[in-house]
Amino acid sequence: MSDTTNPELAPDLAKDIDLINVLEALLFVAPEPVSPAQLAAALDIPVKEVEAGLEALAAQYARRGLRLQRHHGRVQMTTAPETAPMVERFLGLEATSRLSHAALETLAIIAYQQPVTRPEIDAIRGVNSDAVLKSLLNKDLIQEAGRAERPGRPFLYQTTPEFLSYFGLSSLSDLPPLTPPEPPAEQTEQELLKG
Repeated sequence: MSDTTNPELAPDLAKDIDLINVLEALLFVAPEPVSPAQLAAALDIPVKEVEAGLEALAAQYARRGLRLQRHHGRVQMTTAPETAPMVERFLGLEATSRLSHAALETLAIIAYQQPVTRPEIDAIRGVNSDAVLKSLLNKDLIQEAGRAERPGRPFLYQTTPEFLSYFGLSSLSDLPPLTPPEPPAEQTEQELLKG
């Protein structure tokens, strides 16, 4: 990296700002999500430094129209979820088709159970999911993640970075909890007294 930092900044801070700028540039030109290890190799620095730089960049983006999205150990630059309607309008995408109830149901199963097989999805839904899976694969919201080690070796499915973008998530950890929290004991007693 060239030493074109602001002389008024402390050396460590100037180095961090340079790293943040370089990480931003690499993520901007990356055609697909990249791992922190790939970024570290490209910059010839430890992965720990890249992770620190990515955290700092994510903090900067939190106040802007961009976000860092993490999925299966990879990271990419995306637009902020709250800007989606304007971005869609600008790109002429506001007429994109909405997902059907069956597609949303299947996506939820995959998101929470991944990697998961079609027979497992069918068992949860109670119907055949072949057509829905094909549709979700075509929309690049899910992908094949190998084969299960059991008879028939069915395909395993998992979500993609496009899934995260579609739902405005930074990572799978942003998914809401699978079961709603139980109401506090006081609230339950009050409801019983009212009834």
